[in-house]
Amino acid sequence: MTTSPTLHATAVLIGPKAVLIRGPSGSGKSSLALGLIQAASAGSTLPFARLVGDDRVHVDAASGRLLVRPAPALTGLIEIRGLGIRRLPHEPVAVIGLVVDLAAADAERLPARDAAETTISGVKMPRLAVAPGQNPLPLVLAWLGTALGVTPAAN
Repeated sequence: MTTSPTLHATAVLIGPKAVLIRGPSGSGKSSLALGLIQAASAGSTLPFARLVGDDRVHVDAASGRLLVRPAPALTGLIEIRGLGIRRLPHEPVAVIGLVVDLAAADAERLPARDAAETTISGVKMPRLAVAPGQNPLPLVLAWLGTALGVTPAAN
């Protein structure tokens, strides 16, 4: 039985690391997950994407990494708005590489460095804050496709 914290979140494995998607109910967590999975199946944007868990996931800190697993009752299930609950291939566990916060009140055009990370279960993680009403898929694809840690020189 899993005793790790349960988060109201969705997770998708993208290549070797997972994207953990948080946000209020109705903010588009499942839609973003489906968009990432579809981008990978199209083969042009992402090499691989598979659902880890939708709506509720368990997280565990282990050796400085954050692991995510689906909630047992929801394993392999995703809500597709307009279609209902559907079954998809899934991964039983993944290492989180990015946290996406949908409808984030602190989303900025040029985010401050401290807003670009979050801590979950004692593990610091890269974070992408998406403004309310903004389409998150292009931002997540851009984050995944650009070099990490590159900061322009200060004036």
